[in-house]
Amino acid sequence: QVQLVESGGGLVQPGGSLRLSCAASGFTLDHYAIGWFRQVPGKEREGVSCISYSDSSTEFADSVKGRFTISRDNGKNTVYLQMNSLKLEDTAVYYCAANLMRSRCSGYWRNDHEYAYWGQGTQVTVSS
Repeated sequence: QVQLVESGGGLVQPGGSLRLSCAASGFTLDHYAIGWFRQVPGKEREGVSCISYSDSSTEFADSVKGRFTISRDNGKNTVYLQMNSLKLEDTAVYYCAANLMRSRCSGYWRNDHEYAYWGQGTQVTVSS
């Protein structure tokens, strides 16, 4: 059974950090670009970051540049999203997703229709 499982979400104060994990089972993340998205109720899902397989190049939304980093451990079949200097507006459900059509994050990386497999999401709440 193909699954992506996110973990690491929680409640954190502004300025704090969290590391989200995206673990795959039933398939390997090798060869695929992996994206992180987030969604707030009543708003569209937003692309946060993407990491390529071929050269581990990365993409970030402007709103998180300089604060978030993304990495992958192909040996552990896991992708990580390190979130630092968290802000109130980072509160959302965070999802990881696998793009089976591309090994590199392209100009379309923010398009959620590019991604075939999705995790169930993990809640991140930034609050004082």
